[in-house]
Amino acid sequence: MFKGIEFAHPGFFWLFVLIPVIAGWYIWRERKLYGYLSLSAVKGFAVPKKSLLPVFRHSGIVLRCLALSALIVAIARPQSSLSWQNSTTEGIDIVIASDISGSMLAEDFTPNRMEAGKNIAIDFIKNRPNDRIGLVIFSGESFTQCPLTIDHDVLINLFKDIKNGMIDDGTAIGMGLATAVNRLKESDAKSKVIILLTDGSNNTGSIPPITAAEIAKQFGIRVYTVGLGTRGMAPYPVQTPMGIQYQRVPVDVDEGTLTKIAETTGGKYFRATNNQTLKNIYEQIDKLEKAKIDVTQYHKKTELFFPFALIALGFLLLEFVLKNTVFKGALT
Repeated sequence: MFKGIEFAHPGFFWLFVLIPVIAGWYIWRERKLYGYLSLSAVKGFAVPKKSLLPVFRHSGIVLRCLALSALIVAIARPQSSLSWQNSTTEGIDIVIASDISGSMLAEDFTPNRMEAGKNIAIDFIKNRPNDRIGLVIFSGESFTQCPLTIDHDVLINLFKDIKNGMIDDGTAIGMGLATAVNRLKESDAKSKVIILLTDGSNNTGSIPPITAAEIAKQFGIRVYTVGLGTRGMAPYPVQTPMGIQYQRVPVDVDEGTLTKIAETTGGKYFRATNNQTLKNIYEQIDKLEKAKIDVTQYHKKTELFFPFALIALGFLLLEFVLKNTVFKGALT
C-alpha cells in the first residue's frame, strides 16, 4: 500500500500506541457503567425479537479508532517521491588482444596461462556492461574472434572457445596489435583502448610491434600491455609416448618492447606472474578506464495527507450519524 511513499514526519507513528489504550479504557468504562441484576418475569417465556443493533452498539469506538489511525497517517505527511535523471556517458571501446601461442599452455598459472587469462578477462568483461568490447587472438598470425559488441554474452562464449592450435604457432605481437587497431580505427568512442596479453617476444609476422604502436597512436588508441609468466623457468606440458611429461622452459617476455608499446600510446605496461597479479592488473585497468558520467538528479514530491484526513473525517461523521440515528435508543 505504501510502496513508493515516504513520510515527512514518521515520528508521529508513535501515536498508534494510543489506540490500544483507548480501547482498554473503553472496555473498563463499559464494565463500570453496566451492572448485572436478575429479576423474575414472565417475559422470559416470550420469543425474543432478533435484532443486530445491540451487537453493533460498540461500533462507535471502532470508528473512532479508525479515524484516529487515519489522522495519525495524515499528520505523518505521506508523500509520493518521483525521481529521474539525465545522464551523459562517454563511451569506451575496448579490444582484448590475446596471445594463444603454444607457450600459453605453460602451467605457472592455474590451470595454465591461457585459461587463467580467459577466466580473468571474462570477469573484466562482466564488470563493464556499458562498454563495447571486442576480441582479437594471435599466434603466428592474427584474426578477429569477435568484433566490438555490447552483447557480452556472445563475446564471452566466443572467448571461451579460443584454444591453442586455432592458427599457426608463433608470436606475432605486431600483427595482433595491428588487427586490434584496425578494429578500433573507425570507432567514434571518446576513449579507445587495447589490452595486449602475451607471454613471449615477437618472432614472426610482417608488422613490427613498434610500428603497430605508432599506428595506434595516430588513431588515438591507448594500449595496455601485459607480460604473462613467472620470472625464470616455468613448467610446460609435453606429450610423449609415456603420456604428458613436464619440462622446465625459460620464460621469454620481451618487457622492453611491451613497455615501449605502452609508452608510445600513452598506456601502461604490467607484468603478471600468477593468477592474482593478473587479476589485480585487470582491476587497475578497470579503474583507469572508467566511463565519465554526468548525472543530474531531479526529485518531485506530492503530498498525500489529504485523502487520509478526509478518511478520518468520514469515520467521525459516520460515527456521529449512527450514534444519533440508528443506535439512538437501541438498548431501551
